[in-house]
Amino acid sequence: MELVKVLNKFIPDTRDAEISTFGNGLIHGSFLVSINNKQEFILQELNTTVFKNPYLISSNLALLSKHLLSNNQEPFFPLSINSLSNDSYVIDQDKYYRLTPYVKGSHSINSCSSAEEAYEASFQFGRFTAAFKSFDPAQLRETIPQFHDLAFRWKQFMDALKMGNQQRIKYAKKEIDQIRDYYHIVEKFNKIKSSNSFLERVTHHDTKISNVLFTNDGKGICVIDLDTVMAGYFISDVGDMFRTYLSSANEEEQDLDKVEARKDFYNAIIEGYLINMQDQMTVEERQKISFAGEFIIYMQALRFISDFINDDIYYGISYELNNYNRTKNQLRLLEHFNSILN
Repeated sequence: MELVKVLNKFIPDTRDAEISTFGNGLIHGSFLVSINNKQEFILQELNTTVFKNPYLISSNLALLSKHLLSNNQEPFFPLSINSLSNDSYVIDQDKYYRLTPYVKGSHSINSCSSAEEAYEASFQFGRFTAAFKSFDPAQLRETIPQFHDLAFRWKQFMDALKMGNQQRIKYAKKEIDQIRDYYHIVEKFNKIKSSNSFLERVTHHDTKISNVLFTNDGKGICVIDLDTVMAGYFISDVGDMFRTYLSSANEEEQDLDKVEARKDFYNAIIEGYLINMQDQMTVEERQKISFAGEFIIYMQALRFISDFINDDIYYGISYELNNYNRTKNQLRLLEHFNSILN
């Protein structure tokens, strides 16, 4: 078995290893490794289509770990286990693999079903960023260039309108007009980039609730999946929590009446995040915390409509209008998000 051969490059004796698929992540292939029913690990095959330079992930995590240790703090998130040749990943048949400890007594969840879960997750993401207060985020490399650069996403949208599928552009005219009407969100983002009041920090950039480990009694333990950790603004992390926690319906829901933002979840996210981050945030950042939701929800709508116009070259689809309907879903969420702020 190919995975056993890979595992042998991390662990010398794998005769009693049991390997099974783990989780339902959309990016990496993940496997639970059990040895003698005692040691447990997570083995991942990295998606090099999304992460074209996976060594940058290892480099970033090494810097963060070194910073914590130099400040007498043990890393509170799972770190990769070095291979027998002392590398942080293994290359086999042009595929990249890494091994991390499995956190015993933990589990992840795929959707946020209570304000308490939203609070616990937000607390952990705030805790993560707060731990690197004295770290210079400029040291981190971009694992996905311009990942949360809204001006860049707007340009991709405009390029799609020039060169994309003209029939689809006509079909989605209403949604395209709505996207254009929200251009003021791009303008606000551009002001943030040039403002001294918005600070770049160590930012996770993928704060869906499945990237938090919980205890069996529902308490947050730590954040995981640190591949997208880069320098960024707090609006990326808080905004992604707003986008993915506030509605009980995810982006695949076609019944738009089910897409709504829950105010108690909104308040729980802010409360959990600010416990660790309030003293580190500027006055203007705290005043503009709700913009995080507009920013990320709108950016996701932009990305979905651009992909639809470009004949679905980025996001996997289940049917022809999948990205179009995802766009409508996110525009509905943005509308309802704005309504709970008033």
